[in-house]
Amino acid sequence: MSPAPKYQAVLFDLDGTLLDTAPDFVTAINRLLTRKGLPIPNPEKTRRMVSYGSVGMVSSAFDLDAEHPDFEPLRQEFLTLYLNNIVDRTQLFPGIESLLDSLEKHHIPWGIVTNKPSLYTHAILQQLPLPSSPSAVICPDDVTHRKPDPESIYLACNQLQVDAQQCLVIGDHIRDVQAGLNAGSTTIAAAYGYLDPDEDPHAWGAHQVVTSAADIAQYIFE
Repeated sequence: MSPAPKYQAVLFDLDGTLLDTAPDFVTAINRLLTRKGLPIPNPEKTRRMVSYGSVGMVSSAFDLDAEHPDFEPLRQEFLTLYLNNIVDRTQLFPGIESLLDSLEKHHIPWGIVTNKPSLYTHAILQQLPLPSSPSAVICPDDVTHRKPDPESIYLACNQLQVDAQQCLVIGDHIRDVQAGLNAGSTTIAAAYGYLDPDEDPHAWGAHQVVTSAADIAQYIFE
């Protein structure tokens, strides 16, 4: 007999949790730096900044704060470059494909709750083949308050027609865990994602911490 699922739905953060999008971010920021005649940073440094979005990545790469007059033009140029190569090297993290297959087999809906704007989120989902399709995709454009506010979790659960308390939320940033906790959901911290070296995902308050996406299934099925 196959194990019974513990949750009515599963919600994933996108970058660093469901998908390894960092390689395409690295390509875009390196192309921008090359255009400006600046040196290319260690790719691991860029990878760690992905969870901070375009603001964090451009700020780190150019050592500029968001109020600097050069900042926004650089950010827009970066985003254009990123959109042009958005799925060149992006892929599912190891273990995610089999997890999505298991969710589909058990008729458990899954969704994406991300702080990545819808333009880029939907461009990825339209161009990257997935083993199954998300039944809800919530971006910051869809809500008034971003994660860690629970609004996006509630909206996804409403679309999935499940109670937030019966939902599992998975993410590689403290804001993902906080959003899930604030919604009353069970949470998993994805320690395989884009963490700073001094970050401790065990301190985020998640119900579980996993170092590989392949470890998630054991917390869903019993």
